[in-house]
Amino acid sequence: MGDDGIANLMSARKSLMVNLEKSRTLELSIKKAGPRLEEINQRLPSLEAAVRPIRAQRDALDAVGGHINRAVVPAAAVLKVFDAIHGLEKSLSDPQSDLQGYLSVLKNLQEALRFLSENCGMAIQWLDDIVEYLEDHNVADGRYTSSLKKALKYLRELQSKEEKGRLDGGLLEAALDRLEVEFRRLLMENSIPLPMSSSPLKDEQACIAPSPLPVSVIQKLQAILGSLIANNRLEKCKSIYVDVRSSNVRASLRALNLDYLEISVSEFNDVQSIEGYIAKWSKHLEFAVKHLFEAEYKLCNDVFERLGLDVWRDCFANIAAQAGMLAFLQFGKTVTESKKDPIKLLKLLDIFASLNRLRLDFNRLFGGAACAEIQNLTRDLIKRVIEGASEIFWELLVQVELQRQAPPPPDGSVPRLVSFITDYCNRLMGNDYKPILNQVLAIERSWKHEKFQESLLHDELLKLIQAIELNLDSWSKAYNDIILSYVFLMNNHWHLFKHLKGTKIGALLGDQWLREHQDYTEYYSTIFLRESWAKLPSHLSREGLILFSGGRATARDLVKKRLKAFNEAFDNIYKKHSSWIILDKDLREKTCQQIIQAIVPVYRSYMQNYGPLVEQDSSASKYAKFTAQSLEKMLTSLFLPKPVRHGSFKVRQNSSKFSNGVEDQYSASPTPTVA
Repeated sequence: MGDDGIANLMSARKSLMVNLEKSRTLELSIKKAGPRLEEINQRLPSLEAAVRPIRAQRDALDAVGGHINRAVVPAAAVLKVFDAIHGLEKSLSDPQSDLQGYLSVLKNLQEALRFLSENCGMAIQWLDDIVEYLEDHNVADGRYTSSLKKALKYLRELQSKEEKGRLDGGLLEAALDRLEVEFRRLLMENSIPLPMSSSPLKDEQACIAPSPLPVSVIQKLQAILGSLIANNRLEKCKSIYVDVRSSNVRASLRALNLDYLEISVSEFNDVQSIEGYIAKWSKHLEFAVKHLFEAEYKLCNDVFERLGLDVWRDCFANIAAQAGMLAFLQFGKTVTESKKDPIKLLKLLDIFASLNRLRLDFNRLFGGAACAEIQNLTRDLIKRVIEGASEIFWELLVQVELQRQAPPPPDGSVPRLVSFITDYCNRLMGNDYKPILNQVLAIERSWKHEKFQESLLHDELLKLIQAIELNLDSWSKAYNDIILSYVFLMNNHWHLFKHLKGTKIGALLGDQWLREHQDYTEYYSTIFLRESWAKLPSHLSREGLILFSGGRATARDLVKKRLKAFNEAFDNIYKKHSSWIILDKDLREKTCQQIIQAIVPVYRSYMQNYGPLVEQDSSASKYAKFTAQSLEKMLTSLFLPKPVRHGSFKVRQNSSKFSNGVEDQYSASPTPTVA
């Protein structure tokens, strides 16, 4: 075989080897294609089912393509924004640690939702057009288009209802809830009750801080408010603010122990308790208005000023009402409903004075429409105070006259009515009450369309004193013991003189009136002494006692007889007068000294001269019963007052306007003098 034959064999061999390799590669490819073909074979039924609803001709399918493209673009944009919204959830930081960052992300979230809300409807409309086209041109199976229509109907309902939380899965609502929590936290952590150690109750000039919250906190609150209000959460913000701040004010007031504000009318009829409570009420009300509510008023303005006057004043009105302002006003009303004791007039004037001092503050703080309830209660309280005070004042004269029929005090002292009225008139004419009472009476007269002149007050008080004088005359005649009536008149004329001299009411009465009562005191003091103690020395007569020889026994018997008569007379008058009272210390001491001067020197001289006649007798103690010193000591202790209760005079039941009067019997419990 030649060279050509060998070459051909080599070429054939090489060709066979190549074909063999290709066969192996093809075999391998066929092995790999088997599973893929099987997969395709498995997918064919579903593809066939998907293509099956399309029954239109080729030209109809070509036309629907454009509709699909126009609808898919806005729908894809909406889906892209929806995905972006949920991507923002991871970017929402903690508002406490990064408020500005939180608000920035929240703003982006709101803008995305706004885009989603505005474009969702357009995308649904485009998709709806596609379904309508498919249905009109029988491009798809009816069951397929029906399913699409149901899905679009559900989307339209969600979009038309615009229910928050549907488009974003509740992300915005949760983010806003966290902002509300942060709003409350900022308020609570920076709302600190005013420490009572620095309470301005004793320092009326204490200054109010510019704001009870730091500026940085107010700025954060305003930033949060902006986001919450933009999402219709203003009322919730106001509710949180009022709840926190009113609780803070209540905590400040709680340290003042204001339980007395809740006292009922039935518990509030003791005169002394009224005085103490009203004094507290005046101080506490002024503190609350000038310090607590003033600060809240300013803070409401600082926090809500950008929202307008109505918003922040409404918040302040709710804080004032919930924090205790209504309780202060209700307390005043309770006082006006309590028994109409005359001393209550002064307490009503105290209430009016407190409200009058705060009038400008009330008008500024509670003058808006939002504070209508506080305004109405305040006006009602002022009306009740003015009417109650005026009623008591104009009825005083009637009450004094009604007491004329009552019995005088059995001890001859000053009746409670006399001491009460003299002190009462002095107080009403004093600088503390006179201008207030004039103002109250002027307002009351103006309501009745009557003129008021200051002389009306003077005239009425003078009538009270004149009525007291008539009462004294009537009472003095009611005593069975005329000597006791002298003590009574001496006591009371001196009381009128001493307690009205140098006073404004005394100046109205005049010097002559005062001198007359001073003269009456001297007159009744003189006849009291003359008709009682001055008669005792007559029992110590020296007649028939000139000693001579043989007459000693006769003289001794005569001295015994006269000493016995003196002792019996002294004991009787001393016993009777021991239950009588002279209230004024100076008058009492003067009267006792006059009695001592009328008796003791005569007794001392008598005993020095004739005492030895009986002192050696076995029964000497029966006759020489007293020494001059013991007599003086006994007489010095006469007419001392007994401890008694304080209070107003009894208001008698004859007047229906005073049917609930205090039942203290003035005549039985005289007012003790100040020694």
